[in-house]
Amino acid sequence: QDQSFNGEPHSYTRFNLTQNMEGDNSQVEMKLSSDMDEEAGGNGVGARLNHNSNHKPFVAQKLGRTPKNLCFMAAGIFLLFIIGYLVGYLVHRNKEVAPVCSASIVPSEGEAVREMGSPPMMDWDDVKKLLAQKLTASKLDSAFIEFTLSDHVAGSPGDEDLGNKVLNRFKEYGLKSWTDEHFVTVHDLPASNINRIVFKNSAEERLVGFLSYSATGSVKGAVLYAYYGQENDFRTLRDRNIDLSGRVVIVRAGRISFAEKVANAAKMNASAVLIYPDGDDYSFDENIQLFGHVHMGSGDPYTPGFPSFNHTQFPPVQSSGLPKILAQTITRRMATNIFRQLGGQTLPEGWKGFHKLGDVNDSIVVEVNNILTQKKIINVFGVIKGFVDADRYVVVGAQRDAWGPGFAASTVGTSILLELARSISEMVKNDGFKPRRSIVFASFTGGEYGSVGATEWLEGYLSSLGTKAFSYINLDGIVTGQKLFKVAASPLMHTLIERTLREVNNGLSLYSQFAKGNWELTMLEPLKMDSAAYPFLAFSGIPSISFRFTSDNPDYMYLNTKHDTREKLNFVTDRRVPQLAEQGGRFAGHIVLRLIHDHLLQMDLMKYDKIIRSQVSQINGKVVAVQRVSPTLFPKSLTVQWLISASGSFSRASRKMANDVQNSDLDDVEMCRIINDYLMSVERNFLSPYVSPRDSPFRHILLGSGPHTLKALSSHLDALRASTPEADGDLFRNQFALATWTLQGCANSLAGDIWALDNEI
Repeated sequence: QDQSFNGEPHSYTRFNLTQNMEGDNSQVEMKLSSDMDEEAGGNGVGARLNHNSNHKPFVAQKLGRTPKNLCFMAAGIFLLFIIGYLVGYLVHRNKEVAPVCSASIVPSEGEAVREMGSPPMMDWDDVKKLLAQKLTASKLDSAFIEFTLSDHVAGSPGDEDLGNKVLNRFKEYGLKSWTDEHFVTVHDLPASNINRIVFKNSAEERLVGFLSYSATGSVKGAVLYAYYGQENDFRTLRDRNIDLSGRVVIVRAGRISFAEKVANAAKMNASAVLIYPDGDDYSFDENIQLFGHVHMGSGDPYTPGFPSFNHTQFPPVQSSGLPKILAQTITRRMATNIFRQLGGQTLPEGWKGFHKLGDVNDSIVVEVNNILTQKKIINVFGVIKGFVDADRYVVVGAQRDAWGPGFAASTVGTSILLELARSISEMVKNDGFKPRRSIVFASFTGGEYGSVGATEWLEGYLSSLGTKAFSYINLDGIVTGQKLFKVAASPLMHTLIERTLREVNNGLSLYSQFAKGNWELTMLEPLKMDSAAYPFLAFSGIPSISFRFTSDNPDYMYLNTKHDTREKLNFVTDRRVPQLAEQGGRFAGHIVLRLIHDHLLQMDLMKYDKIIRSQVSQINGKVVAVQRVSPTLFPKSLTVQWLISASGSFSRASRKMANDVQNSDLDDVEMCRIINDYLMSVERNFLSPYVSPRDSPFRHILLGSGPHTLKALSSHLDALRASTPEADGDLFRNQFALATWTLQGCANSLAGDIWALDNEI
């Protein structure tokens, strides 16, 4: 019982009945009250219906206690009973007839009303057939012609013209469309100066290609050949007792990104890096120039962790991924002239190239005068809204800009993006397809500077995208060959990818053409930092996928040049670009449609469980080995038990969630939504909360980059065992503790309610 305002106790029963009948929301409330103290007054039913003792009972006062009046009172009581019964029946029936997800909550003013319940579902086979009918090679060929442009560098008039074309197409297809402006800082070639090199007494070489975000200035140092500039290449040089301090390192393009090459050289205290296209990997003309960037990250490096909106008050801050040494591309002809004059040691076994590495007398001057430039870039978006969970969406994106024509880099992806938008919008408007969730189509720019447009959008709307976007499908560089099909994706999506490979066919399925028995061994590859899908996954915690038709070594050589044209791509694909684009578009389309069609998101938790157990086992073995070698550095008190326990907690939680998914009621739409939200949170929970987005933007502990990752822990153990200068036992223990609790936090989140958590740690 509660106390009333006048201090008198009363009891009450409250019923709320919310109905959704033909879109009409109404609420019925009934209170039944009694005041037991007033019963002592003996004034009958009237006294019980009105608990205010300051008023005289109306019934007793006016009607008295005659038999006729008693009949009226009995009839009134019976009528009240019937009303109460009907209300109770309606409440009970409403709970039984409508699933849990039916409109049982009246939205607040201004809140969008979400269509509840299950729309009439189209059979999946019919969905596939419709997409195959609408997304054709001939339609894509027409799109190639429309979106081919010779000059559309990010922020240029050509880039803006293409953006307007995309926007108009979205509107034509009936999509709700909008744009997003960012004001970013990039490095471009100097307008009134030059970049140059001078080797020994040779003539000055003026450079047209460049690397955005290089340090600027002039250095003089001795040339040293470092093969591809990978970490193991520099270790090979160090093992030969070659001092790299102050050296100008010359490396081949390929295998890893330009940014990684420069970062590796900077760790060895080199003063500059020159990157050239070697004939083994690039068989084009010896005078073709390379373009790119060397930011070890993505987005605008002068606004790390927050968006480059015009109204943002930028603090004087820079990304930790900006290099502090010079970096510049040179042509194969220039590199050959240098190699012919080098002295020093002979090449290590297995290295290709000229005979010598270079010695201290092989001096060269490198001068880089790139200038900082402010650019306005415009991302373009369109959305097809879902019919059940409209506020949950998959994002499909493609890069729009390029250094030159950029046919493989941007035109193919943009064309597929537009054709997918057209095809699926027609399926919704004309064929009765009703997606459960929404699709956001995104045309990003600034991709050649390091996924700038995509990353700035993520940074600008991270709190919303992180909880509502459940996947990103990247369409960049889909066709660069025809002999192989490669996929890089979050492990959560691997099972969905395999099913899609088996479904998409053109006579033969993609799986039959390229899997060769074990698709994970032959088709999977790591997601690279220079992919636009990488920041979605490692920065925002959104499961992402990137894929491509490609060739075996060498790969398509005209990316990062101004010679990426349709003619060049036709040559490496036997003029099958439209047909390959159709297959790639259908592969992307099947994944998108599966994610918005099915009741439950096809996310496989057990893939991550396997990866975690493997990495934890590896770390455990290395800790034991280091304790044997350096017991003073790593005492026996340092145990991996807590990390193993966290791994076990995640394993149990993921198995329980997989079981819940298996046994879920697909007609219970609200329960499906709850399960899907749990699945969406898994990737996000792998982002370490203990590192700064400015210093380590890619916070994913399994697939990210930085000292917080499990991979970094394993590498640090190798350094501790070898007693290298960078080894630090105290730092390792700190990283170890934070990684352990990040993993335990993932398990806790997956377990759900606070009382269901595994509290072994």
